Amino acid sequence: MVEVGGKSETLRRATASCVVLMPAAVLRAIRTQAVAKGDVLAVARIAGIQGAKRCADLIPLCHPISLSGVEIDLRLGRDRVRISATVGCTGRTGVEMEALSACAAAALTVYDMCKALDKGMLITDLRLERKTGGKSGDWRR
Repeated sequence: MVEVGGKSETLRRATASCVVLMPAAVLRAIRTQAVAKGDVLAVARIAGIQGAKRCADLIPLCHPISLSGVEIDLRLGRDRVRISATVGCTGRTGVEMEALSACAAAALTVYDMCKALDKGMLITDLRLERKTGGKSGDWRR
């Protein structure tokens, strides 16, 4: 791991996003809560929060970070669920990986809960949208 002990603690935030593409029938099942495993959006939101909190357990060289907040947004479109995650902390290292991990965990949960309806769903466009704080300053896609 990179040594961050000499860095100043600053307020850091990062937002990431991804998309799960699926047929209209699967989206209807999500909207009407007709998926056998339950409320897809509620479970995916919790999975996203867990993904952010457990990032250092998943990504080998990430520092464990005490997060101050995690916001997960899931929006249904015509052929997709768009997921975004915003993560914050006051610390010595950024939260970009936590935001990306949150999106990935939420997307994988959507897939897992709906795979009985369609195994051909596609998880795509996982990316960092913006980050603030730290030595490198602000960045936006």
